[in-house]
Amino acid sequence: MFAKMLIANRGEVAVRVIRACKEMGIETVAVYSEADAEALHVSMADEAYCIGGPLPGDSYLNMDAILTLARAAGADSIHPGYGMLAENAEFARRCEEQGITLIGPGAYVTEAMGQKEIAREIARKAGVPVAEGSGILADAEEAKAAAEKVGFPVILKARSGGGGKGIRIVESIEGIPAAYAEVKKEAAGAFGDDGIFLERYIEHVRHVEVQLLADRDGTVLALGDRDCSVQRRNQKLIEECPAPELSEELRDKLYSAARALAKAVGYVTVGTVEFLVRGGEYWFLEMNTRLQVEHSVTEMVTGIDIVEWQIRTAAGISLPYTQEQIGRGRHAIECRICAEHGADCLPATGSVTMLHVPGGVDVRFDTALYAGCEVTPYYDSLLGKLVVCADTRDAAIRKMKCALSEFVLVGVENNRETHMKFMENGSFLSGLYDTGLVGRVLR
Repeated sequence: MFAKMLIANRGEVAVRVIRACKEMGIETVAVYSEADAEALHVSMADEAYCIGGPLPGDSYLNMDAILTLARAAGADSIHPGYGMLAENAEFARRCEEQGITLIGPGAYVTEAMGQKEIAREIARKAGVPVAEGSGILADAEEAKAAAEKVGFPVILKARSGGGGKGIRIVESIEGIPAAYAEVKKEAAGAFGDDGIFLERYIEHVRHVEVQLLADRDGTVLALGDRDCSVQRRNQKLIEECPAPELSEELRDKLYSAARALAKAVGYVTVGTVEFLVRGGEYWFLEMNTRLQVEHSVTEMVTGIDIVEWQIRTAAGISLPYTQEQIGRGRHAIECRICAEHGADCLPATGSVTMLHVPGGVDVRFDTALYAGCEVTPYYDSLLGKLVVCADTRDAAIRKMKCALSEFVLVGVENNRETHMKFMENGSFLSGLYDTGLVGRVLR
């Protein structure tokens, strides 16, 4: 097992990893920007060091600073959390070169699955259905030709995209040049990679993902599935485990496809395979080679500490479970509490003057907030994840309504009221919703 781990991230996920390390007896090293000097993860870690200015590029994305500090502090491992450097193949490769274990699947897998056009081809060869699409496009004219071949509507995607960025849906040939230029510019700025491809845009779909856990012995477990269809601007707002109104036959197909893909690339540790689902059909979307924000709902249902086992499998420890032992009998829902203005949903900032966290059996709030902390404009607007679990979906929805009613955050505008709208929406309550639900509820 690792002796000392550097957490190359901030906020809620840094706090989550530090807690897991403390339980496992691993010393922790926190890094922070000048804007995060008073952040919770800084005070929780055994050691903490400032590595740069407020902007992520000057601190949390500064590979040289992080690796130099890891060596100086004697860290034998680095946990990247999610976002930031979590799916950066260059960072993974540099960690390997310097003999530091990055908690993840390794540079080869990170690079292959991080380039979405390559991931699509690997999935196809593994027998996983993929939507018709193109390779990397040289220019807008090539995009036009590919779109006419695939058929409209199409979706232009940055190959290194994520977090809802680098995506445009195009309805006609006339819209291709502008959308191509927009995606290329956005991708270059957000990911440092302006490679673009396109796929046929499949409408009225659900976004369903399978949580995987794999060890170095070749064991690959599906820890369950999650529905992440409640999205705004391609960013998830609500996740639930398991996906409602999904037939067991289709669920088993998704699990088999996800495990086949993981085995095809020799996957180790924690990862997620995402699918688009419509009726009895499904298509591969992407593979996330990291811990996901919504891992918490799966933990609530299965009782398995995903972060702990991510660390254990990265250290070479074999999984003690079989697929048949993975619990699937309960239902969990997660609402992402974000700092935003209610009307325009733009990110909000401020100082937390009052915070009351809901309690009770099977209620969990993962956060780095505390009374007096500052929410700055430099980072993602996620403030925390409110998660509940119950024996049935109906009971979980009732529990979430109670938790949302009890949740109090003063000083920073947030989206609590938005979540309450979903908990009272007929389409959501039925479980028969798709990725267009947010547009219908919040229009």
